[in-house]
Amino acid sequence: MTDIRRTLLWVVFTMSLVLLWDGWNRHTGQPTLFGGAPRATETTPAAVGAAGGTQAVPGAVPAPASTAAAASGPAAATPVAATPTGAATPAAEQVVVTTDVVHATFDSIGGSLVRLELLGYRDAVDPARNAVLFERRPKRLYVAQTGLITGQPGVQLPNHLTAMTVVPGERTLAAGAGTLSVRFEATSAEGVKLAKTYTFERGKYTVAVKHEVVNQGSTPVQPQLYLQLARDAAPPEGESSFYFTFTGPAVYTDANKFVKIDFKDIAKGGASHDKSANDGWVAMVQHYFASAWLVPGSSAREFRTARVPGNGSLEHYTVAMVLPLGDVAPGASRAHDAVLFAGPQEEHKLEAIAPGLELVKDYGWLTVLSKPLFWLLAKLHQVLGNWGWAIVALVVLLKIAFYWLNASAYRSMAKMKAVAPRVTELRERYKDKPQQMQQEMMRIYREEKVNPLGGCLPILVQMPFFIALYWVLLSSVEMRNAPWIGWIKDLSAIDPWFILPVLMTASSLFQVWLNPTPPDPVQAKMMWIMPLAFGFMFFFFPAGLVLYWLTNNLLSIAQQWWINKQLGVH
Repeated sequence: MTDIRRTLLWVVFTMSLVLLWDGWNRHTGQPTLFGGAPRATETTPAAVGAAGGTQAVPGAVPAPASTAAAASGPAAATPVAATPTGAATPAAEQVVVTTDVVHATFDSIGGSLVRLELLGYRDAVDPARNAVLFERRPKRLYVAQTGLITGQPGVQLPNHLTAMTVVPGERTLAAGAGTLSVRFEATSAEGVKLAKTYTFERGKYTVAVKHEVVNQGSTPVQPQLYLQLARDAAPPEGESSFYFTFTGPAVYTDANKFVKIDFKDIAKGGASHDKSANDGWVAMVQHYFASAWLVPGSSAREFRTARVPGNGSLEHYTVAMVLPLGDVAPGASRAHDAVLFAGPQEEHKLEAIAPGLELVKDYGWLTVLSKPLFWLLAKLHQVLGNWGWAIVALVVLLKIAFYWLNASAYRSMAKMKAVAPRVTELRERYKDKPQQMQQEMMRIYREEKVNPLGGCLPILVQMPFFIALYWVLLSSVEMRNAPWIGWIKDLSAIDPWFILPVLMTASSLFQVWLNPTPPDPVQAKMMWIMPLAFGFMFFFFPAGLVLYWLTNNLLSIAQQWWINKQLGVH
């Protein structure tokens, strides 16, 4: 009988190589096996929005003038007037707001948030700089936009392309102050005034955004407010090609929960998500950080996604939430409150901000296991005060929990190692008689009470837990800039001296030595090659992941060595 355990190891090894190849294709912009976002430079067909079609429609979220003619669907429209008819176009003004946690830069054109520097996090490429979430430069676009649209033909309302006036006020959160506000105002040719006020709060990554619509004209208007996030399709700078994390839009509703949307599906016009609901929010997700437009309470809203072609500017994608404000009669006004979140994916804080917002922290299909594992990891960190030691402690607890299951597996492997010389001799004797060889091998297993599956099944039972812990460590922003000991200054970065990957590879090779040697010489060689291949991959993995794997290896070696010694196996 063949060793089923080795077969499973081959499957794991093969799948790892496939995933590695797929990740490399994602990084280089080539077609992938499992889907994913195309690179920003990829040429794709024009998007078809929620309403379909290829013509600009009334009430569409406006596109920039350089791209409006090429864009299509409900996220595109012909260029809108930036200022009332006859008014001179003022120069754009950059407004920088500073709090204890962010530097936020607004553009007076549209009153859009065009840059957000996170003061408590370091850049993945250059640790001397702060991490930047929102950004607008020639090769990068990630901004938050809002404005008004309407289905009334010929009526143009202030939107994110409209020049707005900045109301004077404080720009730095003063010591002892709890909040800081910045206000933008603009009036359309029809006399509809839009004022948007952003209010920052000390210590928080949420911004209260109030929109006030005042109809100073002579006819009623039916404005709709859109809250939009626009982003190019490139993954965050500094991301590794050896593992994949999701970058792209997401829509949440109570009906269908959290739905991630690939950029390529938007480009093809096949984005699948709820188009309308009375609850929910929209987000842009990337590794460690996210942004989201949130609207408290229950009210009708639409969800729209679109691709905005380059044509002179950077191609990008949008996800928007559109909310009807009802009729606004002449002389009347209407106000609407929303919340913009833009910051780190701190799971417990996200849970308190909005229902389901913690799901932007992507655990994949093992969320049901990953969430309690992160909870336990966080509790250990509270006790130990160090995320590195918390990882070590969590692996120790898992090994204790699975001690007897592992003991059963290691006893089976020890027995397999003890009978390995007899099995090798048997294979040589009956190499031309495979049926008789199988019968004799089964006889030896029965006599020695060896179960060839005994070392395999316990490992399979534990595998989901360790894969879930892998995703916890990969997706937790708490690992960023978190030191362990000595040379490990950042558990989310690779080991600068490669000490942990070398130790991990050495421990994996030692495990092979402890395991029974396959009778087949080719199989025996491959069992030594596999740890080297995995070890190479781990040279490019975050130090926290390598620490977890190394700890698991060392504890497994200790338990297996002890059991081998008890059974007299060398």
